[in-house]
This record gives sequence, structure tokens and C-alpha cells, in this order.
Amino acid sequence: MAAPFIYCRSSIDGDNEDALLKAAFDGDLDRIKGIMKRLGVGIGNRAAVFSYTNKHGFGVLHCAAFQGHLEVCKYLVEELGGDPNIPAAATEGMPVDIDFGHGTPLFHAATVGQDKTLKILLDHHANPNFIFSGIGNPLMAALVNRSLKCMKLLIKAGADVNGKGTFTSPLLVATEQGGYTNFIQLLLKAGADPNIPDDLGRLPIELAALNDCTDEVEMLFPLTSPIPDLPNWSVDGVISHAKLKNEKPLDERQSNRRKAILKSQADMAFRRKEYDVASKIYDSLLDRAPDATLYSNRSLCKLLMGDGEGALSDAYQCRRMRPDWAKACYRQAAAHMLLKEYKQAHDALLDAQNLDPGNDERERATEGYGVDESQQRGMTIYLQHVLG
Repeated sequence: MAAPFIYCRSSIDGDNEDALLKAAFDGDLDRIKGIMKRLGVGIGNRAAVFSYTNKHGFGVLHCAAFQGHLEVCKYLVEELGGDPNIPAAATEGMPVDIDFGHGTPLFHAATVGQDKTLKILLDHHANPNFIFSGIGNPLMAALVNRSLKCMKLLIKAGADVNGKGTFTSPLLVATEQGGYTNFIQLLLKAGADPNIPDDLGRLPIELAALNDCTDEVEMLFPLTSPIPDLPNWSVDGVISHAKLKNEKPLDERQSNRRKAILKSQADMAFRRKEYDVASKIYDSLLDRAPDATLYSNRSLCKLLMGDGEGALSDAYQCRRMRPDWAKACYRQAAAHMLLKEYKQAHDALLDAQNLDPGNDERERATEGYGVDESQQRGMTIYLQHVLG
């Protein structure tokens, strides 16, 4: 749920676009104005300043909002007319209220609890219900990061307290955490629905009961509709019922539903190039049930993160489970390449060719997987030498 960490190198000199982003990150308003002037950005083309982004799509307003630089944010939105709803790494053709990039400036301000910056953005019509990657929104970000001030500002600005369009509701998140009593109280006061279940059919009151949060159970009890299969509808009855229910194994339907949701989240994270996030989701899926495809996917994530040993370990597991699958061999070859183990990479590629002779992937098997040009060149030379 947390926004991707925004980083700017500590030493970016000069008057280029990177220097402008670094100045916004540092909150150096005078330097921002100076760089803009030297870049030729003036009244007639001031919107150009918002077209400058780093490789992840973060612009000047994202950097300033994330760091909580109030004066820089005010300057960008008030004097330069910056759009507080601009998503990082914006993708054309997506719904206007869904961000499949890295979040809006408001989302980043909420993530780190920058309530004053958040207020400036809201005052300039930032959308409090902008959905980040189909998963969360600014209210959810403020909740997870325990910023009550940001939550109050967002709710006042019209944030949806039921999280419509996201994968879960804020109330479910708060009760699942345990100890979020003040946040639950705020959400209920704002009209959050305590009868929205999670993907396993559990209500917020049941999640609070599982965390032994009696105060929260008592708070939710008068607002929650009686659970049909609970004969003793009382606070104590809810707590006993929730714990007994939690001891039962998931049925096949529930298990498949949870697996589908996690796989969807992993796919989304991978498309956003958040390979560490995707890898952790695959960890969770593999803990439930080992699967060759999941090992293959996690191997690819680790390749792209530069973790050759981890990628190789997953590739081995993949081959062990599906010894006749060519893709597992290609994963193994790419991992060996990253580790500069060219002989082993060659052997894995030969295995792949034997399994799938009509698919000549030898030269493409390791492209784009964190393998640098020298490694690719080394493998090419090796293959030319061995294969003639």
C-alpha cells in the first residue's frame, strides 16, 4: 500500500532536468526558479516544468509533496498551475480516476503523513478518491501509515470511507491491523459501512475479535448486522465465533479466490516494475502451495532485481517440478548469465532447445533480464565457440 520510495541522488549539479527534480526534492525554491530560467521555462511555457520526470515517472510536484516542502508545492500549483492529480508514470488509455503508475502527489503526501502539503493539494482540487494501481487511494495510504490528521482532511474533502473501487475497505484494513481504535472510530463517525466483508467473507468485527481488540468489537457491535450462523449475538459470542471460525481450513472456493487476488496484485506490481513487491507476493503464494509457474515468475523478478542466486534457486525449483518445461531452462540460463556462469548457461540453453527445438531463444533468452552487455557478449562468444 505504501507508495514507491522516491529517491534523488545526493549530488546532481548543473541546470538539467535531473537537477530540477533534485531541487524540488530538497525544497530549494530559489534553485528551482534559477534552473527553470536557464532551461528557458517562462510564463509562456511554464507547463514544461511538469513534463520533466525521472525514469519512474516522478515529477517535481511528486518530489516536493513526498518530502513535505510546503512552499515549493504552493509555488508549483498556485503560480505555475501544476495539476495535483497528475499521476507518476501516467499511462494513456486508462480510466481518468485510476492511476496505474506510481500514485499522484496527494497519494505521496498521504503516505508519509504530510498533512500541510496534503491540505494545499486538496485546496487546489486534488482528487481524494484517485485510485492507485487498483489497490488503494490516499485515504488508505494515510490509514496504513497512521496519519489521523491526513485522514480527517481527506474525509472532509470527500474521500470515500468505504474504498469503492479498491481491493478492500479502510475499515477492514484498520481492524485487521489491530490497535487502530482511533482510526476505526473516525471511519465509523464518517459513515463507514461495518458490514462490508473481506475476500474470505469476514466482517470488520470478526477481524477485530481475532486481534483481541475488545474495545473495537464493542464499538462495531451495535453497527454490525447479526451474523447468520452465530446463535449467541453478543460481544463475547462474536469473539468466540471468530476464533473458532479462524481455526477451520479455507475451503477450495475461498482459497482459489484469495490466490486469484494475490496473483492479480503480483501481476500489477510487475507491470509497474516493482519487482520486490511482486516477489514478496509470490512468496506468500508459494507458502500456500508450491507451483512451477510461480517459481518461474519469482525467478524473473529476482533476475530483474539483480539477485542471480535467488533467481537460480527458483529456476532450479521450477525445473524440479516441471522437468519438461523449456521456460524453466531459459530462466536457469538467464540466472547463470547474471552470475557469469557461461558454461552452465550454455547447458541450460541446450536443454531448452532439446525440449522445444522449434523455438530459437538462445540469443534472446537473457535479454532485458538484468544481464549487462559484457555478459551478453561473453555468452555470445561462448556459444559461437562451442556451437560453431
